[in-house]
Amino acid sequence: MTDKYAVIGNPVAHSKSPAIHAAFARQTGEDISYAAILAPRDGFRPVALAFRDEGGRGLNVTLPFKVEAFELATDLAVRALEAKAVNTLKFDGAAIFGDNTDGVGLVRDIQDNLGCAIGGKRVLLMGAGGASRGVMEPLLRERPAALVVANRTPGKAVALVGQFTKLAGLSPLRVAAQPYDALGGAQFDLVINATSAGLANEMPPLPHDVFAPGALAYDMVYGTDTPFLRFARAQGAATADGLGMLVEQAAESFYVWRGVRPQTRPVIERLRMQESGAGIPGGDA
Repeated sequence: MTDKYAVIGNPVAHSKSPAIHAAFARQTGEDISYAAILAPRDGFRPVALAFRDEGGRGLNVTLPFKVEAFELATDLAVRALEAKAVNTLKFDGAAIFGDNTDGVGLVRDIQDNLGCAIGGKRVLLMGAGGASRGVMEPLLRERPAALVVANRTPGKAVALVGQFTKLAGLSPLRVAAQPYDALGGAQFDLVINATSAGLANEMPPLPHDVFAPGALAYDMVYGTDTPFLRFARAQGAATADGLGMLVEQAAESFYVWRGVRPQTRPVIERLRMQESGAGIPGGDA
C-alpha cells in the first residue's frame, strides 16, 4: 500500500518538494506518494492531524509552521530541541516524531557538494531568526575556528549565541554575537546569509572587506541572484545559493521516514537545469 507524505505550509504552491521526493522514490524504489498541502495560517494543527488520521505517514513543514510543528511533536530529535523548530514530522500511531533537517542539509551542501570544509574556518552567520537557529548546532559540530552571528537587532544575536554557547565546549571555539557595524576589519572564510533580505532585493549592511581570500558566500535563498551574492562576487568571493541545501534537507527527511538515503547530486543537477527564478529560502521546502 502506498505510503502518503506531504509538505505543508502557507504559501506552498512554489514548493519543489513533491518533485524532489518523487525523484527520490524512483531512485530507491520506495512506494510513496507526496503532495503539497496549503494550511490556513491559524489552522496548522487540525490540518496536520487530519492528514495523519487519513493515513499520512509524515510531513515536511515549511513557513510559517515550524514552531507549531515543534509544539505538535510528542518526541523530538536533539537537533530539533536545539533549534526549537521542526521541519520534519513522522507519524506512528499517536506518536509524532519531530526533527529538523535544515542544518544538516546546509552543512552537507557546503562541504560535500561545494567542497568547502567548515572545520577550522572563520564563519559569519547573518541573521538571528528561525533559519539561523536551525543551522547553529550543525555548524558548531563541524568545529569552525570562530562563529560570529550578526543581526540588525543585536539583542537577538546575543540571545541566539547564548542558546548555543554550551556547544562551544566541543573545541577551542569562539562563538560571538556582533552588530554589523562592528564587523569592520574582520574577515571570514565562509559567510552565510540566513536572512530573507534577498527576497526583497535587499542585503545586510556588510563591510566590503568581510571576505577573506578564497572565501565562500552562501545565500540560503535559491532561484534568484540576490544582492548579497552580487556583492560577494564583486569582492572576489565564490558564491552559492540554497538549492543544494533544499535537496539535502529533503534527503535527510526521506531518510528519517524511510531509513534509505537517496542520492542528491542528480536531483540538484536536474533542478539547476529547471531553475526559474522563484527566490525561495533554501531551508524551506
